[in-house]
Amino acid sequence: MTPADISIREEFPLINNNTVAYLDNAATTQKPKCVLDAVEKYYVNQNANPMRGLYDLSLQATQAYEDARAAAAELIGASSEEIVFTRNATESLNLIAYSYGLHNIKAGDEIIVSVVEHHSNFLPWKNVADHTGARIVYWDCEADGYLDPDTLTGLISERTKLVAVTHVSNVLGRVNDIQRVAHIAHSYGALIVCDGSQSVPHMKTDVHDLDVDFFVFSGHKMYAPMGIGVLYGRRELLDAMPPFLYGGEMIETVTKDRVTYAEVPHKFEAGTVNAGGAVGLHAAIGFMNRYGYELIESRERELTRHAFEEMSAMPYITILGSERWEEHGGIIAFKVDGVHPHDVAAIFSDADIAVRAGHHCAQPLHKHLGVMSSTRVSMAFYNTMEEVDRFLDVLSGIRAKMGY
Repeated sequence: MTPADISIREEFPLINNNTVAYLDNAATTQKPKCVLDAVEKYYVNQNANPMRGLYDLSLQATQAYEDARAAAAELIGASSEEIVFTRNATESLNLIAYSYGLHNIKAGDEIIVSVVEHHSNFLPWKNVADHTGARIVYWDCEADGYLDPDTLTGLISERTKLVAVTHVSNVLGRVNDIQRVAHIAHSYGALIVCDGSQSVPHMKTDVHDLDVDFFVFSGHKMYAPMGIGVLYGRRELLDAMPPFLYGGEMIETVTKDRVTYAEVPHKFEAGTVNAGGAVGLHAAIGFMNRYGYELIESRERELTRHAFEEMSAMPYITILGSERWEEHGGIIAFKVDGVHPHDVAAIFSDADIAVRAGHHCAQPLHKHLGVMSSTRVSMAFYNTMEEVDRFLDVLSGIRAKMGY
């Protein structure tokens, strides 16, 4: 490993001096020591219920929680009041579907959902359609995973109320032209809901440049703890939406006859919040800022290029999506001729290499591409060329291991 590799990997206790080649980063990332230390420090030195007490510990907890919100807002170019903390991107998308979708979409309306979506950005909208009588319209991608905006133009109409699309596919790694999608959606008076779970950890993202109405991502995919997610929404939309959950902390006043709710974002954060998770997210953002997106992107591009080029030279490997490595964004889903993806993943596991097999919570996409499932290798900037070479060495021998 290079000195840079060693320096970065020393930040991650689980993979530092560990034999595992962890290449399942699209599912979740490992956590650097600074994040683990920040969470421990919070629970050891600051633990109290935020926003519920006037004593020092509670005030410190409240400040730590709100500092994390400010950091998340700055990361994506938003304002703090536009940031709602949730458990994950899935909960964020459900919040939008319940609080906006069920109250603003009606029978006869249409919701456009791209075929490349993770189930979390499809099932909430199917539920809205089922409950309101609206119709889901599917926006299919090309064989190489490209979501053609011209195809969207042929699907959208005055009946369209919302377009749901991912920023980066969790299967194909392809970056979608969100700015153009937003322009098309807004020209018909529709909103755009963008899933940024696979973009924020890997590329600089600004919600105002993208011109999105809602944007979501999960902390655990960007070196933060599990159980903390982020929802961005335009302030006027959040103000008009009813609460998603009801209970403590999301109210202003309660009487037997009347309730007034807290201002956004607190209106959507009922009950005891995940302050420790928010502190960990803040530390993860600081960690990423310390290294910078330029370094993160360049290292991941280098790893992706090497893996893709070597895999493309293997005649028994079929890579899903684009034939250009630049359009895979650290994620490569593939098939091994004659070998089930679960068997492929098991062989990798025996070699102490972690990859993912299955439909990756994107069954409509796999069906559209004509495959039932695939194996996925996904890189983070702490991975090394040696780990990718280990992966490639095992991959090259899988068919022989299966008796072909």
